[in-house]
Amino acid sequence: MNHQETIAQTEHFVRHTLQNAEGGHDWWHIYRVWNNAKLISQTEQADTLTVELAALLHDIADSKFHNGDEEVGQQTAADFLKSMAVDDAVIEHVTQIIRHMSFKSGFDGQQFYSTEMGIVQDADRLDAMGAIGIARTFNYGGFKGREIYNPEIAPNPNMNKAEYKNKTAPSINHF
Repeated sequence: MNHQETIAQTEHFVRHTLQNAEGGHDWWHIYRVWNNAKLISQTEQADTLTVELAALLHDIADSKFHNGDEEVGQQTAADFLKSMAVDDAVIEHVTQIIRHMSFKSGFDGQQFYSTEMGIVQDADRLDAMGAIGIARTFNYGGFKGREIYNPEIAPNPNMNKAEYKNKTAPSINHF
């Protein structure tokens, strides 16, 4: 299977899998990240197949929506890519990107890095900024039943990973 066919089948899989996803982590989030990653990769020396696959699959099974299971995303991506007979080295690279690119992964120190990961991570973080990023924050907070604002609950900029994953603070505190 060539690059374009692999990407087309992956796009179809992701669209179908995320068709009922929470609005901040839905197909349109993936679409924006994918397009930004493609744009960024035009000025970098990177494997574009790995970049596109990682961008498309980076939230295919986000741990936030799977009882905190931090392996389900990588496993879902790997199983799908294996079903398409994608090269094992590409699958390993994509799953490493998915495992290590999230904000919460930073609490563990940088365990893995590649140019391709940097591209997808930057594209994902661009989608967390501006009006879309603000909307995604409040959409997710609503999904979790969080208050928008409560001045009695101060932001905690020094959370550890467990605190970050389990926070229930008002959505405005995210900023």
